[in-house]
Amino acid sequence: MKLRLKQSLQRLSFLRIFGLILILLISMKLLFACTNQSKEVVKLSFVVTQREAQYWQPLIHQFNSNNPNIQVELKNDAGNNPQNPNSSTEVRNTYISDLESKSPSYDLIYMDIIWVPEFAQKNLLMDLTQEFSKDELNEFISSEVEYGKYKNKLYRIPFRSDVGVLYYRKDLLDELNQKPPETFEDLMQISREVKEQKGIPYGYLWQGKPSEAMTAMFVEVLYSSGGFWIDENKNIGLDKPEAIKAVEFLRDTIKQGISPENLTTYAYDEQYTRSLFRDSKAVFMRNWPNVWLEVNGSELSFPGKIGIKSVVHAEGKESRACKGSWGFGIAKNTKYKKQALAAIRFFTNAASQQKFTLAYGSMPSRRDLFYEPKIVAKYRYYPELLKMVENSVARPPIPEYAEASRILQEYLNEALNPDNKDYKQIMEEAASQTEKLLIKSNRQL
Repeated sequence: MKLRLKQSLQRLSFLRIFGLILILLISMKLLFACTNQSKEVVKLSFVVTQREAQYWQPLIHQFNSNNPNIQVELKNDAGNNPQNPNSSTEVRNTYISDLESKSPSYDLIYMDIIWVPEFAQKNLLMDLTQEFSKDELNEFISSEVEYGKYKNKLYRIPFRSDVGVLYYRKDLLDELNQKPPETFEDLMQISREVKEQKGIPYGYLWQGKPSEAMTAMFVEVLYSSGGFWIDENKNIGLDKPEAIKAVEFLRDTIKQGISPENLTTYAYDEQYTRSLFRDSKAVFMRNWPNVWLEVNGSELSFPGKIGIKSVVHAEGKESRACKGSWGFGIAKNTKYKKQALAAIRFFTNAASQQKFTLAYGSMPSRRDLFYEPKIVAKYRYYPELLKMVENSVARPPIPEYAEASRILQEYLNEALNPDNKDYKQIMEEAASQTEKLLIKSNRQL
């Protein structure tokens, strides 16, 4: 009896020890799995225009340092697959090609304001409506948030805003006791006077090369003439009297020698016109706020002598600058939604926007930053820029935007040739082709 009891106790002890060992092994396995999981590094990437690539690196480095399990990479600088797009159109094409492929590589989508309807309709973007609270969104300029929506769903969180402005040589106007121009005629008259008395080659530089910059420029002249391009009811205004007046103003700047005769050719890209203005070859230039650092830096012969104001308008009308904006969306099929949201929240927060604004000269998308002392100390005109943003006009928020812009660029470039007498008929054809595009797209829905 004692022997059997002893054997039973031994078996019980063995089972207990075996059980404890088994539990220990399972616990170690789970711990090992958790440890490996915590060490897994999620890689996210996006691409920007090459002009702003270098300004992104400090923010990316800061985010990666703070989040060792999430590493963001800017594809522009990837040595094994350099993208290096030079324009917003090239950035768009890069994303479209990638997201529509069988194996998309981008999780973060750095988006121009005009892409939201197209990308959303193609089902390339994640719906962010439930990911950001009303209080979070209220920190941004309201229009920045609204134009990140399509069919009442939010697809893009704003990072930086933009608006077209008029640069002018304040020193030259002061010498002639002239105020900055308000109307088209003011600009023409002052340009003639400065050219004659100061020997400046050109009066007014604008974006005439077929590109999205040309479209944005014309939107400003068009709406500041009281016209419109495509309204909310899909009506076309490119052949209306106000549109013809806008075309005639631009044609006149070339015909009268106020603007270079070859301004509408591919030789006059944005960089070249900036260089002309920087080198004292023109009195006025239409461009974006981030050009300020390039044309008004300490290396110039006239530092501090550049002014910036709202774009000019037709007599009896108001200035309507073109709204620009960039922000972040998330690829629809991403495996890393949580990590992508963390990156977006970091890049679009106030501290990140302030750092980028001070370095790049672009405009923030958060209202309070337009009055932030450090920003205003460097860019004294930012409070005024906020007013321009709030009165700006957006390009048509339609899925067919890319093709509509291409049509406008093609026909407008032809119409702006001063030797072409049929510019009215050309704009009529531009309106007709745009209408056909919208009708065709509507049928395909």
